[in-house]
Amino acid sequence: MTVHWCGTGLSSVPGLRRLIQDGHAVVVWNRTVDKARAAVGDLIDDIRVFDPAELADAVRPGDVVVSMLPGDWHVQLAQIAIDHGAHFVSSSYISPEMRDLDSAARQAGVALVNEVGLDPGIDHLMAHHLVADYVKSAAYDVENVISFKSYCGGVPKVANAFRYKFSWAPVGVLKALRSPSKSIRHFTELEVKRPWDAISRYDAPLPQPEAFEVYPNRDSLPFMADYRFDPRWQVKEFVRGTLRLNGWTEAWREIFAEVGTADDARLTEMADDLLARNAYGPDEADRVVLCVDLLAEKNGTPVWHKTYVMDAWGDARGTAMARLVSVPVSLAIEAVLNREIAAGVSPAPHDPKLVERWLNEVQTLAQHLMVVDHLR
Repeated sequence: MTVHWCGTGLSSVPGLRRLIQDGHAVVVWNRTVDKARAAVGDLIDDIRVFDPAELADAVRPGDVVVSMLPGDWHVQLAQIAIDHGAHFVSSSYISPEMRDLDSAARQAGVALVNEVGLDPGIDHLMAHHLVADYVKSAAYDVENVISFKSYCGGVPKVANAFRYKFSWAPVGVLKALRSPSKSIRHFTELEVKRPWDAISRYDAPLPQPEAFEVYPNRDSLPFMADYRFDPRWQVKEFVRGTLRLNGWTEAWREIFAEVGTADDARLTEMADDLLARNAYGPDEADRVVLCVDLLAEKNGTPVWHKTYVMDAWGDARGTAMARLVSVPVSLAIEAVLNREIAAGVSPAPHDPKLVERWLNEVQTLAQHLMVVDHLR
């Protein structure tokens, strides 16, 4: 069985190299062959120019098609996989169009696995672990009041004046700022049109406590079911959001004023300018902070409260962002090859064995990863 890895961009290489070094049969597809050779040419010779028709001709039953390309390619590559009895893996959110492929994937007996990167991905694993831990605890009571918060962000290890540096496509960062969000705050659904209208403070329980600016991201509400929340639970807070360095709101004020109305040409112009002034240098360390927090209260008093905390930064292995996005993708590919993930469209797994195995692997990728028990 062959892994067809499409795309060798900034967040792709560590997981790809891991698969090749572990002996998997891999074909690399990339728009620019020279860039792919620079990334993995010391390990593999089978590097081809990405062309969907040629990819379709090469895919065989049981293979895995991996899309590390922009999101508008995912559904087309997933359909190629289904048509040829192959599986599909991507790190991206499940779009409605991807969800619509669920029935066809089940009929074909193939897995279309998404949301297995950093965020979404590692955050899902942490949430599954915390919810399962809470449910089996002595503190569990269906009448408890539940608060859930998950915040993730890639930030510079050494803060700059802009309070941010780009570790993925700047146009994508700018477009994300135009996305509305839904979350729950004080038992009430909160809908926000623009992130800067809902900035709040989050105190991360790192070894050296640190405060960040955070805001809700996308629609958090469907993830209550994904995380196996009991429909009977009283949910006071539920938010999945983005984390930024303190001072980010002020530093980006001029961008907020324009990004909401800018057309695609202007967005591209803005992105190019921002990248020129705020790109990571060759030896400059990035940083990723991820905190997933679950709190249960009875009569206003905490009875169970734990936070998964991760702090990672770039080192000799490369950027933290690339490790934390692509290595979980490689773990998902191995799970698919081992038939550990069922047919159909799915996000990061909730199976306890896979959750534990993948989080143990993540432990080796981050400089700091632990569960904080706030009631001890």
